[in-house]
Amino acid sequence: MAILVSAARAVGATARPENSPANLLAQTTVLTRRLLVRLIRNPITIAFALLLPVLFLLTLHVVLGDSIETITGENGLYRSVPLMTLVAAISGSAVGMVGIIGEQRDGFLNRLWVLPLHRGAGLLARLFAEVIRLFATTLVILGVGILLGFRFHRGVAAAAVWLTVPVIFGVGFAFLVTTVALYWPKDLLVDAIQPVAGLGLSLCTGLVPVDKYPDWVQPLVRYQPMSTAVDTMRGLSVGGPVLTPLLGTLGWTAGIVAVCLVPILVGYRRASTSR
Repeated sequence: MAILVSAARAVGATARPENSPANLLAQTTVLTRRLLVRLIRNPITIAFALLLPVLFLLTLHVVLGDSIETITGENGLYRSVPLMTLVAAISGSAVGMVGIIGEQRDGFLNRLWVLPLHRGAGLLARLFAEVIRLFATTLVILGVGILLGFRFHRGVAAAAVWLTVPVIFGVGFAFLVTTVALYWPKDLLVDAIQPVAGLGLSLCTGLVPVDKYPDWVQPLVRYQPMSTAVDTMRGLSVGGPVLTPLLGTLGWTAGIVAVCLVPILVGYRRASTSR
């Protein structure tokens, strides 16, 4: 808390209006750094958001890699590497829910609210910290994939766009779970997410193409958000459709953000001012 008070004074909170853009920038930077330090120091976050997806990727490649290639006629890494970046996004956001629930319970959000800080700094810091986390875990999983044989065949620009897709997907999922956490602050939420994530993982194109699924379930598999993201990343790496699945990913994220934005603002204020 002393760090936050010092940050408020350092940006001239007593000399400038509380909600000035200068205060927003400086205070968001301080709060973002705080969240990142907490993430790095939390072994549970590292395990769920990074180690488990990496181990899952290695397991898929070693145990099922040849079988997937036999069934699909293509290297399974071009689906499993994107899939694991999305799993890391989901797992990391689920652990992040525990953080905001804990801050609500122990009164940290209340104490933050009464300081001379910009009202948008807390939420913006969470967004920026989430984007940095998503980008970092994507780079690590990509590095493991490259060691296993994953390669980009469509140039540097396509590779750069590839790196942004898990971030876009993760931001949408983070908005969703943050909204749920603010209105239903229960520890069992993390456990509740796991079956949903497992269902999404098993019914997407991250393992096999959509035409390998039964006809009746293909529409669900094709248009669910994990599939659109995986298909976009596969197209950007080894070739295939890009525009249609990318628009699907952007549409899912934009829709979730649009639905959750106002509830998040209201819920965060309520969580910060309740006693």
